[in-house]
Amino acid sequence: MADGDSAVSAQVAINARAAVRARTGGVERVASELAARLPALRPERYRVVAPRPALAHRSGHAWEQALLPLAARHADLILSPANTAPLADGRNVVYVHDLAPLREPAWFGRAYGAWHRFAVRRIAGRALLLLVPSHFVARELQDLLGVERNRVRVVPPGVGAHLTPAAGPRPAGLDEPYVLALGTPSARKNLGLLDRVAPRLRRAGLETVIAGSGRHYLREGAATAGADGPGARRLGYVEEADLAGLYAHAEVLAMPSLYEGFGLPCIEAMACGTPVVAADRAALPEACGGAALLADPDDPDAFAAALVEAAGPERERLTEAGRARAASLSWERSAELVDAAIEDVLSAQGL
Repeated sequence: MADGDSAVSAQVAINARAAVRARTGGVERVASELAARLPALRPERYRVVAPRPALAHRSGHAWEQALLPLAARHADLILSPANTAPLADGRNVVYVHDLAPLREPAWFGRAYGAWHRFAVRRIAGRALLLLVPSHFVARELQDLLGVERNRVRVVPPGVGAHLTPAAGPRPAGLDEPYVLALGTPSARKNLGLLDRVAPRLRRAGLETVIAGSGRHYLREGAATAGADGPGARRLGYVEEADLAGLYAHAEVLAMPSLYEGFGLPCIEAMACGTPVVAADRAALPEACGGAALLADPDDPDAFAAALVEAAGPERERLTEAGRARAASLSWERSAELVDAAIEDVLSAQGL
């Protein structure tokens, strides 16, 4: 990756601030995949500009706003794949993952929420092009911010080739059949629902485990023990190298989130041959593409019943449908879609 202090002479500078973060989620996954694949696809067009890892998080706002435009001064466009971009720059193409800070400010810390609400509005108003992971987010941009549809392009994320049913050994310490959930312990992820249903799932022979760690800018949802037993088991942050095996050996992936712009864990689990039960909210039905059971995330009984069904009578059907759905999404295709969108912007500007 190019150093943040060096000039970029390619047509498109890729803002890799999120790609250098040590811990990854869906936003970081998209950023790192595009930062790797676009220069490989068209080395003459793309150059990556990255800060030192110490500037990957909130301490890097100044780098993104001041030093990135300077480093990219010879580029025609700046591609930012992680929601924010240099606000005063007129060359932005930005991947907007969702509009959660606008939809529900209470899910976020005060400073983070205020900054992102301001930034997303400014970006939406000025960016040359907005990339989004789903048609759901495209509609959100139009409904909440009045963005013209011709300035939005849908680019679904992909699935890594390493995610397969034979992805890795069974994780140590998980000897019983388990229902898996991934996510930060934020109120938006609604993981407390799994604490409430864990006793019922335990009676059905399923342990409930949750992987993921907190982030400073998110307001956490409370862990709530079930009425007749302990709640879900927390694994904390799981390294990328161990995630595939965790998916592959789960009986079911649970995604009870109240709001997602896509829902990448659903597709990753499907690629590993694991059935999925997802909330019937936001972009999750679109992301799952008919290959998951959908349930009301405000109804613990209905969600628990769907998980038991997915682990039992519906398992074979869901596994087959899920692998077909995951096979339709690849990071190569994502990079090609981004490049085609960039090509249109450059052509429209006569570049």
